[in-house]
Amino acid sequence: MTATPPATPVRIHGPEHDADPRRSYELLRLQGPVGLAEISPGVVVHLVTDYRAALDLLHDTDTWSKDTRPWMDQVPQDSPIMPHVQWRPSLFFADGTQHAHLRSVITDSFSLLDPHDVRDLTFRYADTLLERFARDGEVDLVAQYAKQLPLMVFNALFGMPDEYAPRLLKALSGMVSSDPEQMAEGAQSLNEYLTSLYAAKVQQRGHDLTSWFIDHPNGLTPEDVLQQVIIVLGAGNEPLTNLIASTLARMLSDDRYFGSLTTGSLPIQHAIDEALWNDSPLANYSLHFPRYEVEFYGAVIPAGAPVMVSYAAANSCPHSNPPNQDHRSGNKAHLAFAAGPHACPARSTAVLVATAAIERLTAYLPDIKLAVPAAELTYGGGPIYRSLTALPTRFTPLHPAQTRHHESPSRQRTSGSSKPAAPVPDPLPA
Repeated sequence: MTATPPATPVRIHGPEHDADPRRSYELLRLQGPVGLAEISPGVVVHLVTDYRAALDLLHDTDTWSKDTRPWMDQVPQDSPIMPHVQWRPSLFFADGTQHAHLRSVITDSFSLLDPHDVRDLTFRYADTLLERFARDGEVDLVAQYAKQLPLMVFNALFGMPDEYAPRLLKALSGMVSSDPEQMAEGAQSLNEYLTSLYAAKVQQRGHDLTSWFIDHPNGLTPEDVLQQVIIVLGAGNEPLTNLIASTLARMLSDDRYFGSLTTGSLPIQHAIDEALWNDSPLANYSLHFPRYEVEFYGAVIPAGAPVMVSYAAANSCPHSNPPNQDHRSGNKAHLAFAAGPHACPARSTAVLVATAAIERLTAYLPDIKLAVPAAELTYGGGPIYRSLTALPTRFTPLHPAQTRHHESPSRQRTSGSSKPAAPVPDPLPA
C-alpha cells in the first residue's frame, strides 16, 4: 500500500478556528473525507469530516482501537490537549469485553434514574440560580446559569449534599484554567471531592449513581468507581453546558423561537435539535487508532496513527447526504452524541436536563432578550468543544414578592441522603 504525499495540516485550535470553525472544516474537506488536522501545537491527527465515513469508523471495532497508550509518547506532557487524550482505565479508552464491562455499569445505573426525578431536580437547581439574578434585570447565561446548573445536577445524582456543588464547580474551573497553579489547585480540589464522595457512599448507600456503581454486579474496584464518576463529569459537564447555552442563543436570536417564549410557535426541543445539528457541543473527539495500516476513504493511515471524528463537520457535511436540513428538527441522526458502541450512554438524560433548564428559564423570564447583537457573540473551546464565551441578556426584573413562590410536593429524587428531597417550587408567574 503506497502512501500519498501528506497534506498540510489544518489548524483547528486558536482564535481563528474558534471564530470560524466552518472555514477549518471546508479546508479539511479539500483533502477528502479524511484530512490532516493540528489539534494543538505539534500534535497532528487524521480528522474524519464526512458523515458516512464517521458512521463507518464509529461502528467498526475490528479495525479501530480506542487505546491511546501507544501514542502517548508523541504528545508533549504540557500540551493543552493532553487531558483529553491521556489514557485512563475508563470506557473512553477501552475495547472489546473491557469496554462492555465498564459501559454496562454506566448504562445500567443511568437506567435506574427516574426521568421525573431528574426533571424535578433540574427545576429545583434552576430555581436556585434564577433567584440569584431574577431581580437584576440582566444576566450572563453562560457564567451564571449554563456553567453552574449541570454540576449542581451531577453533584446530586452522585449522591452528595448541595453544599458540595460549589466545590465541584471550583475544582473543574481550576482544571481548565491556563494558569498552572490554578490547574494544580483544581486537580487537588477534585481529588478531595472524589475522596469525600467515595467515603460517604461506602459508609451509606443511597439512591444515586455512585452507590449503583459500587454495588453493580460487575464488581468495580474503588478506582474503577471513581473513574466512572470522572467519565460522567468529563463527558457530560462541558457538552451539557454548551448545549444549554447554544440552544438559548439560538432561541434568543431567531424570531421563530423568540415568539415561542410567549406564543409557543416552535418548541424547545426543536431548538435543541437544531443546536445539536449545527453547533455540536462536542465538536471533535472519538479518538481511534487502526490496528493495522488501512486505506480509509482514500486516506492511507498507518497502524497506530491517531484518527478523530469531527461531529461538527460530519453533521454539516454536504457530500454524504445526511438528513436534509429542512427536516432535521426532531431527527436524531446527528452525531453530536457519537454513534456505535461508544455512543453517549446518557444521551436521554442530557437532553432531559437541557430541556428542563431552558423551560424553567423561559417560565421565569418570558421577555428575556440578548443584550448584544447575535453577531457579536464569541466562541471558544478549541479543538474539542464549541463553547459560547458569554451570553449577555436583559429582562424585566422580578419583584421580590415574585420569588416567594409556593412549594409543591416532589417525588423522592435521587440522593445520597436518607432524607427526602426538598420540594420543587412551581414556576414564577410571568
